[in-house]
Amino acid sequence: MRAYREVLVACRQSWPFGLSHQTRRHSNDSSSTSTRPAAWRRGLPLLWLLPFAVVFGLFQLAPILWVLINSFQAGGDWSLANFQEIIDSPFYRQSFGNSIDLAVWSSLLGLLIALVGTAALRQVPGKVQDAVVAFTTMASNFSGVPLAFAFIVLLGMNGAVTLLLRDAGLIDGFNLYSRSGLIILYTYFQIPLAILLLYPAFDGIQKDWSEAAALLGARPWQYWLRVVLPVLTPALLGTFIILLANALGAYASTFALMTSNYNLVTIQISALVAGDIFLEPQLAAALSLLLMLLLVLVTAVNQWIISRSRYE
Repeated sequence: MRAYREVLVACRQSWPFGLSHQTRRHSNDSSSTSTRPAAWRRGLPLLWLLPFAVVFGLFQLAPILWVLINSFQAGGDWSLANFQEIIDSPFYRQSFGNSIDLAVWSSLLGLLIALVGTAALRQVPGKVQDAVVAFTTMASNFSGVPLAFAFIVLLGMNGAVTLLLRDAGLIDGFNLYSRSGLIILYTYFQIPLAILLLYPAFDGIQKDWSEAAALLGARPWQYWLRVVLPVLTPALLGTFIILLANALGAYASTFALMTSNYNLVTIQISALVAGDIFLEPQLAAALSLLLMLLLVLVTAVNQWIISRSRYE
């Protein structure tokens, strides 16, 4: 009787655990199979991205491909004649010089003003910051023909602000329809964009840094020069590149203000594809390609500087 009980206990100890192990393994296999997504579910996100891919291909890749192909076409054959004509022409070389000149000066001035403005904005209450950021977002979209018309009304030859400043003796001989006027126009629409780009970068600056610098005997200008600016350097460089690209590609405001009286690359491209005298889309494609290569070069230099600064 005792032996029978020992055998029964041994069977109860072995059989249920063996069965539960198999059942557990079977349940694990079935649960892993049920939780594994089907193939069509894994491909569903790609299906949702298809419209965006189509739009990107039609409005980004296709124009770039068209510009790349047609820039090397001349008379129906593959040729470098378009680039040779641009290099040999003082008129087109001047257009690149004027575009780079306006872009660099407006980007530097806009970046400097935006840096001071963003630093001051960070010192005001949160509600005021939200209101100013909302206004800046709206101002960044105010460009093109309306912006040019507003400048004509305010700073034109007989503009309201021009007449007031002239009567006060603060300006003499200011001309909106000149290089200085264009720099002011470009700087105006660069400032809101620069503020929106620099505003998040100030989140990386801790408030106790200034207190620590003051305890160590640093003056405010030393704190900004040796602490804040090194931290903001990547953001400043990136913002400058975006402002530079924004200025190099500007067209509507400049054309509405100057028509064809100021030689810029964008105005020449427009004249070659939609002019009233002659149309040379292949030459316009060559100008566009050189402008894109210029932006790529500037961006590459910016990335190299940022990588070097991070490495050091």
